[in-house]
Amino acid sequence: MNPLPDGALATLAALDAAANRTVRVGLLLPWANVAVETELPLLGLRHTVFHHARLVPPSRTTAIDASFWQGLREASAQALDSLSHVRLDAVVLACTSVGFTGGPPLPSGVFNAFDALLRALTEAAVARVVLATPYPAPVTEAEAGALAEAGVEVLAHVSLGLVDGYPEVTPDQVLALVEQLPESAVEAAEAVVLSCTGWHTLPVIAHLEHRYGKPVLSSNLAIALLAARSPDGVGS
Repeated sequence: MNPLPDGALATLAALDAAANRTVRVGLLLPWANVAVETELPLLGLRHTVFHHARLVPPSRTTAIDASFWQGLREASAQALDSLSHVRLDAVVLACTSVGFTGGPPLPSGVFNAFDALLRALTEAAVARVVLATPYPAPVTEAEAGALAEAGVEVLAHVSLGLVDGYPEVTPDQVLALVEQLPESAVEAAEAVVLSCTGWHTLPVIAHLEHRYGKPVLSSNLAIALLAARSPDGVGS
């Protein structure tokens, strides 16, 4: 299903309306992430239930760095085991940057939020995007490179340069960041990507979709889209 004219939010609503049964999705959450649990319920999905387990990295840090990403990956097996008595249609590690920074393998069948972004872009047949993140510049550049390797051209990218404190980023800061993208790049892009599950972007998505006339995809919205598209979760 390609994006509907009204954008990614409308696509999600259409998928949910077409669902023929309840979908259950396990979410492995970085231990300090509060945005995922705040935003997903606000999407109003009637046929998707999210079951949460928290990932506590051995370093017990919250700033993104190699030890944080490795710690999340290492903690995934135990967190997944805590959900073993729930019949799940999919499991997602709700961190985007863990998907393009390497580290120990995740348990078999576990997606990450970067996987969800890629799948959403593929389903929408999007090949050119602009990218905004709260990350340090090198992490944002790494994501742009990973998207390019997957066949998605990043026409421009901007970042806040933060290593931590993502839940404190305000909607106005997100809007101001997107405004830093070159106008020509935004016009040429097929979608705007707001990467990272830890910042609150849902309040600005509808505004940006209306302003730019194209889908705006966040990491948390991508997770919801992946859930809605889980096997047998939607009608044919």
